Amino acid sequence: MGFLFNKSFSSNYCLIFNFIKNKKMKKLIVAFAFISCFACQQNQAQQKTAKNSTDKNKVMAKENIYQFKVKDLEGNDFDFASLKGKKILVVNTASKCGLTPQYKDLQAIYDQYKDKNFVIVGFPANNFASQEPGTNEEIGAFCQKNYGVTFPMMEKVSVKGDDMNEVYKFLTQKSKNGLQDSEVEWNFQKYLINEQGELVKVVSPKTLPTDPEIVNWLK
Repeated sequence: MGFLFNKSFSSNYCLIFNFIKNKKMKKLIVAFAFISCFACQQNQAQQKTAKNSTDKNKVMAKENIYQFKVKDLEGNDFDFASLKGKKILVVNTASKCGLTPQYKDLQAIYDQYKDKNFVIVGFPANNFASQEPGTNEEIGAFCQKNYGVTFPMMEKVSVKGDDMNEVYKFLTQKSKNGLQDSEVEWNFQKYLINEQGELVKVVSPKTLPTDPEIVNWLK
């Protein structure tokens, strides 16, 4: 009897020990799972914070037009930084386009607002139907003779494609200008720049420079 009792007691003791041991293991597993889940959530939160910080830095690091230096029609350096504090209208021009008469309207608003911190910067370009085939000298003579242009005119550039001018990369890429992606659709597309050198609006080629969309922005 004693032997049976001892054997039974020993067996029961093992079962109880294993039960207690298993309960401890379960607690350890649960605790480990909780810690792992918490650590995972913390890691995800840190990654989200880091991403938001990176995105914020990207927005804060957007470019402005003052970083650019180009050449004018006479081959002289033109520094956009000299235009700080002014509203700027950047326009791609052409001498043999149906929209070429817009030169007259551009000159009109320039004459009216040039003393009110406003300037127009023209970029002749031959990208559309080869409607600006002339040399820089020929373009300058044409503008002066036909429209009396006195606002700054830059040397001929490309406003689209692989050889796009750096100014136009800024104007057309949201990653650089912070406003929007765009494509120069035709001659005489207008880009409006505020007094901080930031792009604020893109205006269609067919919209006249004297349109309220532009004039109201100038006032």
